Amino acid sequence: MILPRRYIYLIITYIAMHFSSLLAIPFIPFLDESQLAYFSIYWQVGAFLVAFIIMLFILKREMKDFFALDNKRVGSLAFWSIIGFILAMITQVVAAFIQTFVLKIQPGSENTFEIMAMARQVPLLIIVITIIGPILEELVFRKAIFGSLYKKMNFFFAGLLSSFIFAIVHMDFSHILVYTAVGFVFAFLYIETKRIIVPIIAHAGMNTFAVVVQLSTDPEEIEEQMRLLEQLQSIIIGGF
Repeated sequence: MILPRRYIYLIITYIAMHFSSLLAIPFIPFLDESQLAYFSIYWQVGAFLVAFIIMLFILKREMKDFFALDNKRVGSLAFWSIIGFILAMITQVVAAFIQTFVLKIQPGSENTFEIMAMARQVPLLIIVITIIGPILEELVFRKAIFGSLYKKMNFFFAGLLSSFIFAIVHMDFSHILVYTAVGFVFAFLYIETKRIIVPIIAHAGMNTFAVVVQLSTDPEEIEEQMRLLEQLQSIIIGGF
């Protein structure tokens, strides 16, 4: 598979963003434990912002072409964005149910808990979670990777491969089914509308919903809900 040069640049930017923390190593000896935690979070926010600006610059021609269109199909795009959000939420719930009650995987994502703990410390991170992160991920995994794969193979295999990579990058292997399933929904939205803005909005909406729920719920309540769900899981599985 040969990707267009601009897509290669997108992927390189995304990878560089994740490994940019290596550049922060020289500063670590000068920070105490509390300073290190905040420094790490702010560094991540800065890395995402820089990557966001770079990616917009890489795709500036495509953005210009879109805004030059006489018929941008705003109504249709808004409709599919709403449908996409609903589909993503339903898919996430179904995949989580299968993981919990069929595959016997413990509920709750450690990755999500850690991110939300950091967001409580530095609220600026919420912008990354709800807006910048979804934009970067959709540009890389749907536009660059899935879009290029789809030209070489059918939807199922292109969606499966790109969604699987999407899941692996999140480093939350116990919940790989959820990430893969949701990735399929975003890939479908991209193909159906031919506009990357639709899966971006659906992805951002899903993340925003999760953030609102997490931040409006006391962490101790979440842990209690997880314990109750684990008990329910053992009862249902025991019944089989």
